[in-house]
Amino acid sequence: MEFSVSPVALSCLVFLFLITGTLAQNIGSIVTRDLFERMLSFRNNVACPGKGFYTYEAFITAANSFPAFGTTGDNTARKKEVAAFFGQTSHETNGGRAGTFNGGYCFVRQIDQSDRYYGRGPIQLTHRSNYERAGRGIGVGQDLVNNPDKVATNPVISFKTAIWFWMTAQDNKPSCHDVIIGRWRPSPADRSANRVPGYGVITNIINGGIECGKGRNGAVESRIGFYKRYCGMLNVPTGNNLDCYNQKNFAQG
Repeated sequence: MEFSVSPVALSCLVFLFLITGTLAQNIGSIVTRDLFERMLSFRNNVACPGKGFYTYEAFITAANSFPAFGTTGDNTARKKEVAAFFGQTSHETNGGRAGTFNGGYCFVRQIDQSDRYYGRGPIQLTHRSNYERAGRGIGVGQDLVNNPDKVATNPVISFKTAIWFWMTAQDNKPSCHDVIIGRWRPSPADRSANRVPGYGVITNIINGGIECGKGRNGAVESRIGFYKRYCGMLNVPTGNNLDCYNQKNFAQG
């Protein structure tokens, strides 16, 4: 049997390759159900308040709303993004013993719930402004401002808010996505603040005001530990500049 490819179809394939670095790869080709279960095996432990919430199906559904997430660049770049995303979010939701790096996705809600817009979901989305931006970003308008608990009760929305945050540049911060795939180029202000490409500046984007520029600390070590574990599982290098111990946070200019 002979097959022919029309010029239009061939052009589409070339365009797809140029913008994604791959041909028809989606996030599920890297984050298989088996890998998801091995990375996040503790999440359904009876001790976890979030037991049963974070499902593979919810993750895939949410991720498919962001076509560039985990699909940009070569195979190594795509796997590093997956490792970085789950490394950061596993720290945010960690319920395991310190130093084990296997207790991610145990929590859905922040323990301190004194503010209406307390941390929820994989990225622990906080502050009214982030709920408002995330709602617009994922296409639900003011729903998350009016009902922030949707981030803790709807697993697809929960994952979508985390991936939205990951993919979106805000103020003087680049997106986590652009950093991990190597697209971000630090400005002179970034370089003077010791903010250089690498996993460490992602920590700065997410929680730099609390964790970065303060020397060695357990929170940053935890984020690095999860990332290294997942890079090992995916058989990819971690790259350099993993910490933010000597970086000024973005609010400092």
